[in-house]
This record gives sequence, structure tokens and C-alpha cells, in this order.
Amino acid sequence: MKRKYHSCQPSLPCFHCHPITYIRLVQHLIERCLLLKMHRDECVWALAKHACIHPVVTLTVWRGLQKENIEFFQAYNFHATSSRLFMRYIHKTQRFGRRNHHLRY
Repeated sequence: MKRKYHSCQPSLPCFHCHPITYIRLVQHLIERCLLLKMHRDECVWALAKHACIHPVVTLTVWRGLQKENIEFFQAYNFHATSSRLFMRYIHKTQRFGRRNHHLRY
């Protein structure tokens, strides 16, 4: 019995038939996720859902990109974290303001 290793989308290269092309594709898709300001877990989920790429492959390529671009990922992670914290702060202050609007004179 022969196993079927091809990707679930016929337009994508197969990891087993064309590993270099497949890894370049994953790298390109990760870069697109970064442009959309997604963090690692969001990227892994998006590639698994929309491109049928196994999370282990995405994580491996992500780690390789991190090793090659240490300064970029440090800055990206800092910006993403501070941005998320800022948005949480804004959201909490808006909720607090709505809850306590009756206290204003």
C-alpha cells in the first residue's frame, strides 16, 4: 500500500517531493504573517488552517528564521508585546469608564 504524502491543497508543493520549495513557501507565509503583525501561535494556527501546513513544520521554520534574524525578532516581539499590553490597557479603561459613567458629575 502506497502512502499519500502530498499537501491537502494541490497548488502547494509537497514536503516530501519538493522539500526546499516547501520550506521556502512556509518561510514566505511566515513573513506574510509578520507583516500582518501576528505572533507565533497565531501564525502557526493560520498556516495549519488555511494552508494545511503542520504546526511542527511552521515552528521549525520560525525557529530557523529567529536564529538568522535575532535582532529583528527581538524588536518584533518587543513591539508586539508592548502593542498588545497597550491595547489591553485601552480596552480596560474604556470598560471601566462605561461601567462608572454614572459617577461623573
